[in-house]
Amino acid sequence: MSHPYTAATSEPELLAGCLAQHRPAQQQLYQRYKAAMFSCALRILRDADLAHDALQEAFVRVFRQLDTFRREPTLGAWIRTIVVRQALQLLRRESQMEVYDPLRHAEPLVAWHDGLTGEALDKAIGELPAGYRSVFCLVEVEGYSHREVAELLGVSEGTSKSQLYHAKRQLQVKLQYLYSA
Repeated sequence: MSHPYTAATSEPELLAGCLAQHRPAQQQLYQRYKAAMFSCALRILRDADLAHDALQEAFVRVFRQLDTFRREPTLGAWIRTIVVRQALQLLRRESQMEVYDPLRHAEPLVAWHDGLTGEALDKAIGELPAGYRSVFCLVEVEGYSHREVAELLGVSEGTSKSQLYHAKRQLQVKLQYLYSA
């Protein structure tokens, strides 16, 4: 008899079903976390197709590694770490293929006329160089510490702090320019 997994199914029941390789449990787990995890990947990658790829690969890893989940962080935090790592791996691969174009990153990158909007700020963040954007999103949006970011990116804490400083500085310059225009 198969269990009717729904949005109301408790996390322990869902985990047990996933560990038993029940497809409905896996589908429910994916449904429960896909939107938040897609948003996380999209903030890092700035490309919907790449974010979908990262999400798919991350959930493959989630289901393969679920038996290693120790319930230390929450399940959502554990999945988010896997999604972030997958997104960063894709970002590194894509960044190696991308040729830096100084004209693309010349000021001003974002124009708005009616003041600061969430959409304009999101666009400005999206136009930061990949390293700055990654650190900014991980620290300021996702809430990771510099120690965690350093570990995820394979850099020092100082590099993480420096990247965040420069990201904020670039955003500040963009915003000052746009408000004075």
